[in-house]
Amino acid sequence: MDVSIHGDGIKITESLDSYTRSKIDKLDRYLPNIAHVGVDLSIIRTHRGADLAIAQITVQHSRGAILRAEEKMNIENRDTIRFAINKAIDKLHRQIDRFKSKRKAKNQRVRDKYRATIAELDVAEDVPQYEAVDAEDAAALSEIVRRKAPEMIPMTEEEAIEQLELLDHNFYMFMNADSEQINVLYRRDNGGYGILVTQ
Repeated sequence: MDVSIHGDGIKITESLDSYTRSKIDKLDRYLPNIAHVGVDLSIIRTHRGADLAIAQITVQHSRGAILRAEEKMNIENRDTIRFAINKAIDKLHRQIDRFKSKRKAKNQRVRDKYRATIAELDVAEDVPQYEAVDAEDAAALSEIVRRKAPEMIPMTEEEAIEQLELLDHNFYMFMNADSEQINVLYRRDNGGYGILVTQ
């Protein structure tokens, strides 16, 4: 299992590195065949209130599944980042349990339900409604604060739904194994899922 640990605003000391790896190593007992674990530890300085310690852990399984957990805590002492790591690990354990139980619980009825929902896609109904914002808020909302280059692992629509649920996102971009096209799966406001297909 490959593990990478990065710090932002915090020095990754030998002691912190060792502590983090000891916690990560135990994940393999619950979920074998983990390919990579990325740990991002950061300290955010705030102008109001206490500073924040953030631990984000991303687990990539050899079969393509990705699980992610993040914990933010107000800094009270120098051990706060370790508490945040522990909380993020606890969240990952719950996600792993959910991931394993979902795989065991798959059956034809559920697959048919997902396929029927996707087949009834009506993009026009799903155009999100936005509230009016003032100029200052609009400027803040228009700023790109993060850029990602997701790895396009071929998967079925059912596997993409599973990933969306595991990550608890509103949308998920993936390479459709059947069509070999980039698709975007999204959660509809009135229930079910939709898929955007690139041309």
